[in-house]
Amino acid sequence: MAMAADMPDFKALIAIVADGVSLNVEQARAAFDVMMSGDATPSQMGAFLMALRVRGESVDEITGGVMTMRERMTPIVAPPGAMDIVGTGGDGKHTLNISTATAIVVAGCGVPIAKHGNRAASSKTGTTDVQNTLGINVDADFSLLQAALDEVGLCFMAAPRHHGAMRNVGPTRVEMGTRTIFNILGPMSNPAGVKRQLIGVFGREWIRPMAETLRTLGSEKVWVVHGADGTDEITTTGPTYVVALDNGEITEFEVSPEQAGLPLATLEDLRGGAAEENAAALNALLQGATGAYRDVVLFNAAAALMIAEKAADLPTGVAIAAKAIDEGLALEKLHRLVEISNRTVAASE
Repeated sequence: MAMAADMPDFKALIAIVADGVSLNVEQARAAFDVMMSGDATPSQMGAFLMALRVRGESVDEITGGVMTMRERMTPIVAPPGAMDIVGTGGDGKHTLNISTATAIVVAGCGVPIAKHGNRAASSKTGTTDVQNTLGINVDADFSLLQAALDEVGLCFMAAPRHHGAMRNVGPTRVEMGTRTIFNILGPMSNPAGVKRQLIGVFGREWIRPMAETLRTLGSEKVWVVHGADGTDEITTTGPTYVVALDNGEITEFEVSPEQAGLPLATLEDLRGGAAEENAAALNALLQGATGAYRDVVLFNAAAALMIAEKAADLPTGVAIAAKAIDEGLALEKLHRLVEISNRTVAASE
């Protein structure tokens, strides 16, 4: 077992961050490797993670963490141009499932979506919770996930299944009871290795560091966003802060629903509930129901279509997304995903 050899190295890294000094990428990779190997004690992990949190995690440390998570994940293969639409969770706003609905709608527009998600962080219903209720088998064999992505252009990947090494840090994170760097590593560790992403974050201070990290790691086109209302989505209640990566160039700007031709909403209009309630709202949206939920999904879908280079601007993206809903293309994607995810897989020899 590697523990005896690794322990002094990890202690040395703890000592560095305890002095308020940032780790370089290789040191960060080494630290995350020890933690995710199960070769660090809970006390050591708690000390290390809290030292980073108090000082503020650097781009190099985030990059090293993502590299380690990617090295250890169980991957699937994405087609060219595939993208992810994901939020960090943890915004405490209890909204409806915006990124899940957006992923289905954008897939209905012909963009391959390999969506990464988890159970609820702070909302009542996370991505995985609502997918279950919609009839998607979130525990489907990996071969079925690959088939769904290849045949339908849409799959949902439950984070714990692809990032098994996270079980070694999970209990420490729960005991700490506060945000750690792991809250932002997950959305950047897509198991399909997509190069295009729309990522929502719970705090505005993270949008630039995450964009810089993804640039370092070779992403092509990304929007990292945070709603001025505190949501980890593009919001229709007011402005949204955006840091965009476009083939190595990073720009910062704001978008508002007015720019997309959409009305303003309130957070109360977007409030979600239990999994059954949220799944019913999502089904109704895909069947053409109008209102604030449709508007915010159209807004997020329009941004995703710009990232996918299917729309030149937000109003065009809104029109394309609305057409995919109203012509039943998005709902068809969901039905086909449900069918494939529930197929029986023959036992291997």
